[in-house]
Amino acid sequence: MDERVILCVDDEEIVLNSLEMQFKEQLGEEYTYEFAENAEDALEIIEELNEENVKILVVISDWLMPGLKGDEFLIKVHQKFPRIVKVLLTGQADEQAVERAKIHANLHKCIHKPWKASELIESIKSGLATVNC
Repeated sequence: MDERVILCVDDEEIVLNSLEMQFKEQLGEEYTYEFAENAEDALEIIEELNEENVKILVVISDWLMPGLKGDEFLIKVHQKFPRIVKVLLTGQADEQAVERAKIHANLHKCIHKPWKASELIESIKSGLATVNC
């Protein structure tokens, strides 16, 4: 079976650790989980995986991060990889940023921190259902 990746981007390690635990518990080993602490590292991971023909299904990104903000990052991802499902997971995104991501990155969902695991997992599952796996 081909490797299928869910990529999480957040500048807080504790958030990434929480996401990893929730994904492994709720989604199991069906997917590979990748993590980045900023948008620049995430873009490198996406490029590397793409070169290896690894399918990235979902990108979950924080909004307020050093360097590139989450909406700008998701727009860049969408420009190169429009089929990737994009989710914004944030406690601080302004409505204009969310709207930009909806319009220019085909944002699937915006989930506010602190998030409910059930809402996040359901959003990922509904996003995965739109991807031709």
